[in-house]
Amino acid sequence: MAADTVPHLVDRGGRRYPCDEPRWRGDDGSPLMTQPLPGITRDAIDTSVNSQWRYRAALPLPEIDPVSLGEGRTPLLPRTLAGLHVTVKPESMNPTGSFKDRGSSVLISALRAQGIRRLLEDSSGNGGSSIAAYCAAAGLEARIIAPAATSPSKIVQSRLHGAGVDLVPGSRQDVADEAVRRSDSVFYASHNWHPQFLQGVKLIAYEIWEDLGFTAPSAVLVPAGAGSLVLGCALGFAELRRAGEIDRVPRILISQPEHCCPLVRALTSGADEVDARTWPTTLAEGTAIAQPVRDREVLRAIRDSGGAATSVAETDLLPAVNELARTGLLVEPTSAQVLPALRQFREAGQVTESDTVVLVLTGSGLKAAQTLSRLLAE
Repeated sequence: MAADTVPHLVDRGGRRYPCDEPRWRGDDGSPLMTQPLPGITRDAIDTSVNSQWRYRAALPLPEIDPVSLGEGRTPLLPRTLAGLHVTVKPESMNPTGSFKDRGSSVLISALRAQGIRRLLEDSSGNGGSSIAAYCAAAGLEARIIAPAATSPSKIVQSRLHGAGVDLVPGSRQDVADEAVRRSDSVFYASHNWHPQFLQGVKLIAYEIWEDLGFTAPSAVLVPAGAGSLVLGCALGFAELRRAGEIDRVPRILISQPEHCCPLVRALTSGADEVDARTWPTTLAEGTAIAQPVRDREVLRAIRDSGGAATSVAETDLLPAVNELARTGLLVEPTSAQVLPALRQFREAGQVTESDTVVLVLTGSGLKAAQTLSRLLAE
């Protein structure tokens, strides 16, 4: 791709950087976003590819050689939940058991093409095991930093893929801070910081659109920690609207656990960024992000979509896991929180029987088997 046709990355100060250079943040220390892209029409879908790479024409670097494990193409399943007819998207069907594979595939593909051979990632579990798997497929060396309290099965998965794993005492935020400190000596391929990760996650919007008969749902309900699913949906559906394929974007509804809900607090108070504070631990470890790197962008995306946010009581998490499991869907507590959130959104009148609602179930319950065994002991 010629240099003058490569899309740019933009930091919060408005400075632009070439998208095809290995860079994880702006010179001002702020997170980077890819400049708005035109999106693609249904004619640009490569239907011969049975993975999310069927939408590669929508990527800023569509010519890179994919590192793929068959991610994406997870189904939309009809369910009656909270008295509503909805569809659920079980992202546990991705190769490593979570939606993170969408971003990892595109991120690792880009970094390999840019000559990166060693990288660092920080994660509460799913992101780390995903990056580890895609590094293994790409022949790259990975070092994962994770909280000491991370579910053991997620750590085992990362190590089996050949990644080095360092367990750090303290909170998820402590782990992120440690990763930034180490970034001077090894390339920091953070799924929370790197803009190419979001480019992979956005393809979930294209997939939902195609599977709904090339239409957009009324609302998408996702658990939110760092907010990559929020931004992925916002980016993907905005591109589809830009391309003339849909006439409106869905409302983005988010759920966070009461024990860690900085985005909910900020939205409720009208703030443009989250406040710094300490939160108690939560079973929904995948959303235990006290200070999301892209908080401003996530909050803006929810508001711009006409969306909303709610927090879920810790005591509702395991019952929600059990309720979903009785419909055949085994998910971790992080994912299950969308069920009580759906009830709350319905009670508040933010979703009704006339809405087409997609619930994204982000990760497999097999990732939290030790925690979920408590359901059988009760």
